[in-house]
Amino acid sequence: MADYRDTGSSQDVADILTTDHQEMMELVGQIERESDPGQRRDLADTLIAEVMRHAVAEEMFVYPAIEKHVPNGASEVEHDKQEHDEIVAVMKQLENTNAAVPLFMERIGRLGALLRHHANDEESEQFPKLRTHISGDELVNMGEKVQKAKKLAPTRPHPSAPHSELFHKSIGPGVGMVDRLRDKLTGRQTG
Repeated sequence: MADYRDTGSSQDVADILTTDHQEMMELVGQIERESDPGQRRDLADTLIAEVMRHAVAEEMFVYPAIEKHVPNGASEVEHDKQEHDEIVAVMKQLENTNAAVPLFMERIGRLGALLRHHANDEESEQFPKLRTHISGDELVNMGEKVQKAKKLAPTRPHPSAPHSELFHKSIGPGVGMVDRLRDKLTGRQTG
């Protein structure tokens, strides 16, 4: 098995997703420090779009790989999907909350806690397992697929959407296109 660090300038999927986690947590921190409700709203909309892109890409490419290659991977993926459901539910509530009211910041705090927990699980447990069970070249290839998927993914929470690779690959790009059109028409900031 190739060492994942011997891949030249290309990043593997774990590095890409870890960077996503760091950027999401930076956005949470910016929102928490921001006093202007309009800026809070814009930052929250960007955060929601980034989390959606990340989650969809994971569900399309990373979770199937975990299920296939990591011992007990199916139960780990089921746990992750439940966490995604919680995160999406909080984002949907946040999307419908006025950024000037205290409830908005409470929901940002809840979202931040969920994101930190989820990122910690992946970075400390799942990513090392991926690197143990999948070659470095495959991880880089998966990273490239994740980057492409993030460009087409939905930017808004859709709590009733299934967590299936087939859904995300077939219907997801259309949902993402509609989301990006809605974002443009409403002036919503999505990154």
